[in-house]
Amino acid sequence: MTELARTPKQLGSILQRARKKQGLTQTELGDRAGLRQETISLMETGNPATRLETLLSVLAALDLEFRIAPRTKGRDSDIEEIF
Repeated sequence: MTELARTPKQLGSILQRARKKQGLTQTELGDRAGLRQETISLMETGNPATRLETLLSVLAALDLEFRIAPRTKGRDSDIEEIF
Protein backbone atom coordinates (compact mmCIF):
# COMPACT_ATOMS: atom_id res chain seq x y z
CA MET A 1 0.00 0.00 0.00
CA THR A 2 1.52 3.29 -1.10
CA GLU A 3 -0.60 6.37 -0.60
CA LEU A 4 -0.01 10.10 -0.84
CA ALA A 5 -0.94 12.53 1.92
CA ARG A 6 -0.33 16.26 1.77
CA THR A 7 -2.66 17.40 4.53
CA PRO A 8 -3.44 16.20 8.05
CA LYS A 9 -6.95 15.25 6.91
CA GLN A 10 -5.59 13.09 4.06
CA LEU A 11 -3.15 11.44 6.46
CA GLY A 12 -5.98 10.76 8.90
CA SER A 13 -8.03 9.10 6.19
CA ILE A 14 -5.11 6.86 5.26
CA LEU A 15 -4.62 5.83 8.88
CA GLN A 16 -8.32 5.10 9.29
CA ARG A 17 -8.43 2.95 6.14
CA ALA A 18 -5.33 1.03 7.25
CA ARG A 19 -6.83 0.44 10.71
CA LYS A 20 -10.12 -0.80 9.28
CA LYS A 21 -8.36 -3.00 6.73
CA GLN A 22 -6.63 -4.72 9.66
CA GLY A 23 -9.95 -5.12 11.46
CA LEU A 24 -8.95 -2.96 14.42
CA THR A 25 -11.07 -0.61 16.47
CA GLN A 26 -9.67 2.75 17.52
CA THR A 27 -9.32 1.37 21.05
CA GLU A 28 -7.38 -1.67 19.84
CA LEU A 29 -5.05 0.49 17.76
CA GLY A 30 -4.59 2.82 20.70
CA ASP A 31 -3.65 -0.12 22.91
CA ARG A 32 -1.08 -1.30 20.37
CA ALA A 33 0.42 2.19 20.07
CA GLY A 34 0.21 3.02 23.78
CA LEU A 35 -2.29 5.81 23.15
CA ARG A 36 -5.86 6.64 24.13
CA GLN A 37 -8.76 5.96 21.76
CA GLU A 38 -9.44 9.71 21.74
CA THR A 39 -5.96 10.36 20.34
CA ILE A 40 -6.56 7.90 17.50
CA SER A 41 -9.88 9.58 16.76
CA LEU A 42 -8.26 13.02 16.62
CA MET A 43 -5.57 11.76 14.25
CA GLU A 44 -8.12 10.13 11.95
CA THR A 45 -10.12 13.36 11.70
CA GLY A 46 -7.00 15.30 10.68
CA ASN A 47 -5.95 17.05 13.86
CA PRO A 48 -3.05 19.27 12.71
CA ALA A 49 -1.54 19.31 16.22
CA THR A 50 -0.59 15.62 16.19
CA ARG A 51 2.97 15.15 17.41
CA LEU A 52 5.45 13.39 15.17
CA GLU A 53 6.22 10.87 17.94
CA THR A 54 2.52 10.01 18.17
CA LEU A 55 2.24 9.57 14.40
CA LEU A 56 5.28 7.28 14.36
CA SER A 57 3.80 5.16 17.17
CA VAL A 58 0.56 4.69 15.23
CA LEU A 59 2.39 3.89 12.01
CA ALA A 60 4.47 1.25 13.82
CA ALA A 61 1.34 -0.24 15.38
CA LEU A 62 -0.17 -0.52 11.88
CA ASP A 63 3.09 -1.95 10.50
CA LEU A 64 3.48 1.07 8.21
CA GLU A 65 6.42 3.40 7.66
CA PHE A 66 6.93 7.08 6.97
CA ARG A 67 8.78 7.99 3.75
CA ILE A 68 9.90 11.32 2.34
CA ALA A 69 9.88 11.84 -1.43
CA PRO A 70 10.16 14.79 -3.79
CA ARG A 71 6.82 16.46 -4.32
CA THR A 72 5.16 15.55 -7.59
CA LYS A 73 4.18 18.32 -9.98
CA GLY A 74 0.69 17.00 -10.74
CA ARG A 75 -2.45 19.08 -10.82
CA ASP A 76 -4.63 19.55 -7.73
CA SER A 77 -7.33 17.43 -9.38
CA ASP A 78 -4.86 14.51 -9.56
CA ILE A 79 -4.64 14.50 -5.78
CA GLU A 80 -8.42 14.54 -5.41
CA GLU A 81 -8.68 11.38 -7.53
CA ILE A 82 -6.51 9.49 -5.04
CA PHE A 83 -9.00 10.10 -2.24
